[in-house]
Amino acid sequence: MISAGDFRNGITIEMDSNIYQIIEFQHVKPGKGAAFVRTKLKNIKSGGVIEKTFRPTEKCPQARIDRKDMQYLYSDGDLFHFMDVETYDQIALNSDNVGDSLKFVKENEMVKMCSHNGEVFAIEPPLFVELEITDTEPGFKGDTATGATKPAVVETGATVYVPLFVEQNDKIKIDTRTGEYLSRI
Repeated sequence: MISAGDFRNGITIEMDSNIYQIIEFQHVKPGKGAAFVRTKLKNIKSGGVIEKTFRPTEKCPQARIDRKDMQYLYSDGDLFHFMDVETYDQIALNSDNVGDSLKFVKENEMVKMCSHNGEVFAIEPPLFVELEITDTEPGFKGDTATGATKPAVVETGATVYVPLFVEQNDKIKIDTRTGEYLSRI
């Protein structure tokens, strides 16, 4: 159990049979009346954000989130297959559980599985990936206005906006959190 006076960003709590992560919190001490804690909570399964106030003495059970390294093996239709590299156990998740978290992940790369009580609710790709560009329009000399970009399709099928000098078959580094081009390799 954790009291509302001990809330910090990133802590996960159980409330109303859901699991929430604290995005923002603020201890408020008004001139008149009792102090309270104003929070912004994100439902980690559905992604919805709610605002809720707590008295500083209120207690909530702290949720235990397990993060395990797994290897993404392959997808066949609607199922995505993963393997635990320590025990070689394999699990398959449907596309509803995976979402678009694997759009920058190639087969045989490592990802983190986030689960609560054995139920997988999210997949975290690596922060940065290196992918090859499979299709993009050629950039033309003299066509270099400041910050100009063009769409490019990488080997996983995702579209990324890259600078004009990047060509087909170039390897690039991508930030998977934002989907932004970082550098050419």
